[in-house]
Amino acid sequence: MSQSFRHPQILEIARREGKVTVEDLVERLGVTPQTIRRDLNDLAGTGQLERVHGGAVLPSGTANIVYDERSRLNRAAKEAIGRACAAEVPQDASVFLNIGTTTEAVARHLLSHRGLMVMTNNLNVANILIGNPGAEIVVAGGSFRRSDGGLVGPLTQAAVESYKFDLAVIGCSAIDAEGDLLDFDAQEVGVTRTILRRARRVFLVADRSKFDRTAPVRIASLAEVDRLFTDRPLPPALAGLDLPVTITG
Repeated sequence: MSQSFRHPQILEIARREGKVTVEDLVERLGVTPQTIRRDLNDLAGTGQLERVHGGAVLPSGTANIVYDERSRLNRAAKEAIGRACAAEVPQDASVFLNIGTTTEAVARHLLSHRGLMVMTNNLNVANILIGNPGAEIVVAGGSFRRSDGGLVGPLTQAAVESYKFDLAVIGCSAIDAEGDLLDFDAQEVGVTRTILRRARRVFLVADRSKFDRTAPVRIASLAEVDRLFTDRPLPPALAGLDLPVTITG
């Protein structure tokens, strides 16, 4: 298989799964480890991937991956996380779901819940939950972000401040080795911090790609989360945290 065929395949796998490893690509593409390492170095040299030990990840930076790519990335894992998280959401509860493709997966698995009052700053979540006729849906107004249907800014924060939620289900763009939750948009982070203050319990939903990325704005610490739903064991640097973790898959 020539380089011109391998590179697009490697990038597609990285976009779908968030990370590629030399070992896995050798098996999938039927070439030597040396060839794969050269491919990854070439792709890193053009800014399409970032090299990490044993493989490569999608590049980090000051801007998030576009929404369509995020929605495809680790789709099966996000659905499993969404299902597991929704199973722990009580009936007859007030819940906040924030911006993110994994919180959208949670919403898809709340369609049979009864007695929910759901507030969200994610128009995709609101549209999904229209399918639950028994759910009250409250949209936190604010500045509309066309890129992903999010609502952010001071008006959104003010709306959230008016409520106290039984539970908040939040996502993030990255989780670093110190256990900090990170994101790209300072306005979105301001809303998420308000959500954390106004919730009695907090669930974090984050697929494995979030542990291989970084972002510039700190939201909070994992210590401020009551439960994590993910699809792989925590990295060694975080494994000692006193945090309930549900691992799907």
